[in-house]
Amino acid sequence: MTDKFGSELIDELEAHVLEDGEPLVLSDEVRALLRRSAEQVALSPGDADEALRSVPTATTLLQEISRRFKEGSKRLFEAQVKASDLRDAGDLDGACRELEGVLSVEVVPLYRQRAADSLHALMRLKSVAASGQIDPTLRDRSQLPILLHRVQQGHPLDLNEGMRAFLRRAAADVGMSEDETEPALASPESAGALLGQIMGRLRDASGRLESAMYRMTERRDAGDLEGARQQIRDWLAVEVVPRFRRAAEEQLAGLDEPPPAP
Repeated sequence: MTDKFGSELIDELEAHVLEDGEPLVLSDEVRALLRRSAEQVALSPGDADEALRSVPTATTLLQEISRRFKEGSKRLFEAQVKASDLRDAGDLDGACRELEGVLSVEVVPLYRQRAADSLHALMRLKSVAASGQIDPTLRDRSQLPILLHRVQQGHPLDLNEGMRAFLRRAAADVGMSEDETEPALASPESAGALLGQIMGRLRDASGRLESAMYRMTERRDAGDLEGARQQIRDWLAVEVVPRFRRAAEEQLAGLDEPPPAP
């Protein structure tokens, strides 16, 4: 079960029928799509089959399926964004509450599973916060702010081999060289400072991304493609974090592509 298989196809059908005013044709393909999608949003097969007896009730079914997909997707996205912000601020309990709120009301199994997975990862991060030890099952990025908060609260890093490997990966991920990284691994104090530098680079790069994308979008939407390109070039001129440089290069390549044929 994937989003494209369900919600995107439903979005296309809804646009044709509810926005463009085209008649809903209950072909075998459309019936199968509505049945599958009804199941994906936790509507019973019996209710779906009953709704498919006529075009008006099938149209109502389409509306309900679309509503559940859209509301669930929006609710999950907003909760995950808030949870990430709270996690990075050191409030893991608050982050967990965001996902628990989704699980308390969500009916779409796909979104429930994603919320549960995110909540499970947060619970594992609580163990990282308590122990100061790296969890190899979690993304490095999610553990960085947790470890930094421990350092800021007076708990030095445990510089075992796993922690050193983690810091080397994280430093390389933000474009720091071995010459910058290795001396910092000599003591817990200097390693803690390195951790702060890594998080600082990530925050700065994220801010540059948001700012550049805003300015680029403004100019692109105004029809100033060269101005939009220049915003990305300016971003590339100062960006040092490899993943953000790749994002900038992809944006620039997209702006250089010829417009689609009418």
